[in-house]
Amino acid sequence: MTDRLPDRPPDRLPDRESDRVLERLMGLHPKLIDLSLDRTVDLLERLGRPQDRLPPVVHVAGTNGKGSTSAFLRAMAEAAGLRVHVYSSPHLVRFAERIRLAGRIIEEEALTALLEQCEQVNENRPITFFEITTCAAFKAFSETPADLLILEVGMGGRLDSTNVVDAPAATAITPVSLDHEHFLGPGLARIAGEKAAIQKAGVPSIVGPQRPEALAVIEETAARVDAPLARWGLEWSVEPLAAGEAEAGRPGFRFASARWSGALPPPGLAGRHQIDNAGTAVALALTLADQGVPIDAEAIRRGVAAADWPARLQRLTQGPAVAALPGWEVRLDGGHNPSAGEALAAQAVAWAAADGRPLHLICGMLNSKAAADFLAPLAPHAASLTALAIPGEANSLSAEALAETARGAGFPAAQAAASLDAAVADLASRESAPARLLICGSLYLAGRVLAEHG
Repeated sequence: MTDRLPDRPPDRLPDRESDRVLERLMGLHPKLIDLSLDRTVDLLERLGRPQDRLPPVVHVAGTNGKGSTSAFLRAMAEAAGLRVHVYSSPHLVRFAERIRLAGRIIEEEALTALLEQCEQVNENRPITFFEITTCAAFKAFSETPADLLILEVGMGGRLDSTNVVDAPAATAITPVSLDHEHFLGPGLARIAGEKAAIQKAGVPSIVGPQRPEALAVIEETAARVDAPLARWGLEWSVEPLAAGEAEAGRPGFRFASARWSGALPPPGLAGRHQIDNAGTAVALALTLADQGVPIDAEAIRRGVAAADWPARLQRLTQGPAVAALPGWEVRLDGGHNPSAGEALAAQAVAWAAADGRPLHLICGMLNSKAAADFLAPLAPHAASLTALAIPGEANSLSAEALAETARGAGFPAAQAAASLDAAVADLASRESAPARLLICGSLYLAGRVLAEHG
């Protein structure tokens, strides 16, 4: 439960010294995973307990929206002039993306030295890739001055390696949905319970939109540990604004709470669901401000508009797919579970209302994901779907298997392609007018695409 089993290799081919160390660390993965934090705690003890020497920590769990919420909060804090550490996973193109030190992705030389130190201190003991690299991140964060650490859970929460900070400044739980059931247990309530377990006594817990079953578990856990709650739709809310709309599908919004209310600009990330993620970040920023972290309303406004996070309905502006489809709008999204499919479907509706362009999908997914549940919400809104195998991913669904699943999920003409280039070329030959392309289904596919498209 502490890690994917196993985690993906660091990059497609080790071409940096840090990649070679990471490949060695993959070899330490235990044959069996016991559900505890023992290995993480043991290595942190050997490293001198770096988790005790951190700036104020915001611990973020959830199924969807962790990365986006963190991106909004980071942008707000940096707009206020603060130095911000961020820990996130998985990476898209290179491992170093996971560790951001005081606003900058960790440098290659520093990363290599850090990983080698953790490797040496661990002394070949069995440990998962995520556990040892999380310990490395804590060591880096403890040695570089900063004003804030945004700490994303890797998976779950209760037994995630990030859950060793005893007294964070705040926790956040973004929308919980079905994902990683083979690790976290079956059903929404079990998954919500794992994520709710990051809540701590006396530590404010900011809760994003939830299904009633998940919310009930989160509330019960908070009551048991005495964590004060600030819940979407209750203690705080967001509402899209008609006025001040920057572009179709990306309206400004109003945030309202007893603490502060005000109009905010269109989020820097596309999609209606990003208003909820931005709202969660606003609630976090206000909570931090109450604790003396200097984030004011102007920094919040600037951060909402400036947030950037790759592979979240990201518009591609260069690379082979863009060049092959002149005049097309090409977007990339790493969502891969049912809730992500619903969010993308809502955005498809907004796009259709705005300009009526046909939407075409190119999709690749891992075999551990519920592909049909992700695709079904999109079926009424897409003109075509082309399935790919994710390059270099042993656990990818084959293009043929994904196309068959898509046909059963409402895409009767879904077809398979040998590569992204082949899929794009086929679209270019079939469509006489510029349309809209969404490449989606996996963060791992998104990483491969970004490697070739800047």
